[in-house]
Amino acid sequence: MEVIIGSDAETIRKAQVIRNQVFTVEQGIPQELDLDGLDETSHHLLMTDKGALVATARLTPKLGGASVMARVAVLKAYRGCGLASKIVEALIDYANNQGINSIEIHAHEYLKEFYERFGFSFIQQVEVVGEHQLIEMQYRASIT
Repeated sequence: MEVIIGSDAETIRKAQVIRNQVFTVEQGIPQELDLDGLDETSHHLLMTDKGALVATARLTPKLGGASVMARVAVLKAYRGCGLASKIVEALIDYANNQGINSIEIHAHEYLKEFYERFGFSFIQQVEVVGEHQLIEMQYRASIT
């Protein structure tokens, strides 16, 4: 598996292909909710297996050294292999190297314990997207 993080048009296009398959086709989330206009100002992680796209996630900078992790998506054939954990770890490392001091996520409620393993803390329940209850969680980088 190879991990690439970028913000160029080709990386964005590849990330959108994966997200369309996972969010729109599989989960029934309208594509206009996924395409929120933030892709061009975000850093996109792509994971490939021998050149084939398998997973993606997005990190969007906010003011004050914070960012938002979103659009974590793994193609169905690659689920259960620990790729989501590798994605979260890679984005936390990337954020720390970029001087980002906190990461916010709006995750599906059933993923609360998954994100807690990486140091994310539950903040509150937020909106329902499609039929999916989302929760807000936050990771704070340790100051050394």
